[in-house]
Amino acid sequence: MGPAASAPHAGASPAKPAFAAAEAFRSVHGRSPAGVWSAPGRVNLIGEHTDYNDGFVLPFALPHRLAAAAAPRDDDLLTVATLGSDGRLQEAEPVRIPDLHPGAIEGWAAYPAGVAWVLRDHGVSGGADLVLAGDVPTGAGLSSSHALECAVALALLGLAGLELDDPAGRTQDRTEIARWVQRVENDFVGAPTGLLDQTASLRCTESHVLFLDVRSGEAEQVPFDTAAVGLRILVIDTRTKHSHSESGYGERRRGTERAADILGLKALRDVPLADLDEALSRLPAELRPLARHVVTENQRVLDVVQLLRAGRLAEIAPLLDGSHTSLRDDYRVSTAELDLAVETAREAGALGARMTGGGFGGSAIALVPESAVDTVDEAVTAAYERAGWRAPRTFVAVPSPGAGRDV
Repeated sequence: MGPAASAPHAGASPAKPAFAAAEAFRSVHGRSPAGVWSAPGRVNLIGEHTDYNDGFVLPFALPHRLAAAAAPRDDDLLTVATLGSDGRLQEAEPVRIPDLHPGAIEGWAAYPAGVAWVLRDHGVSGGADLVLAGDVPTGAGLSSSHALECAVALALLGLAGLELDDPAGRTQDRTEIARWVQRVENDFVGAPTGLLDQTASLRCTESHVLFLDVRSGEAEQVPFDTAAVGLRILVIDTRTKHSHSESGYGERRRGTERAADILGLKALRDVPLADLDEALSRLPAELRPLARHVVTENQRVLDVVQLLRAGRLAEIAPLLDGSHTSLRDDYRVSTAELDLAVETAREAGALGARMTGGGFGGSAIALVPESAVDTVDEAVTAAYERAGWRAPRTFVAVPSPGAGRDV
């Protein structure tokens, strides 16, 4: 993404990015912002590469957030500054919102500019000053870019008098905002992402995972209180590069779309698990592994949800393992660093583990007994040292609130 987010740390406070953004805004503009809005990063418990196949996903929001302090301008200019992890402010060149078009902006500034571009098409216009700050780790597969886009969307909507969940005023639907943010990624930034990340950032709630049917938009908040049963989700950021727009993400997506087209279906979500073998026999060899992953991953999401509804949280571990195997062998989006993190975590006491996010780098997650968190953490760090790689960054992920207004 860019310099707007710093490294993760255990116990990240949602208030810290909002405070930092407001203080940075005063430093840049010499006045207080009209408001501060923030959005979290996310971890996907299970359901990878299913969102753009009209399938099922199961994310939860992190406590790490990206905050946007904002104030309106009386012209059409958008100014954006970002506070880096080193405490330095970086300012993008001001742009005229009416002049924005895909390809007009490069680098990290394309994300907030793209939001202004999309909102312009929905009647939200007028200039704005934005200052961004956050602690969502970049390049870790934890959706830092979508957190930025969601925070900026809420800020620009808020300046226009369209707040989320405001019973006293005009409100804006979270599902609709998620689709707008998807358009930012797809049409302005040029990354062919699905709906998982922005929907998680906008719609997740504390102590729950979000069971989302991407096709219908139907969502269920499923209780996910790991601490109550003596378990933790340990996030292992491998610190290896992760970028949808520069990776094989688009290639995988096009492959699954081709497979659905050959099968005469709208999406691979429409292949029942019982009919998988027959469907695979109709596909060319290079598409079979992609289709197998999507169909079996959708079923794994449904199985995890059933277990969580029944309060059998520890029993999801084999499904996490199965997801990683499928992503590694069929979808081929894992890396040596991710595989080592997953394998070492299991050997050190994790009940189950998998890579999370789009792959090609990024993070893994491990379901770990509370008493074994330090042991697993130390084992993975030692394994990386033996491999000659820099140490991973780790933290315990706590299901946290979704996007909203802070100040």
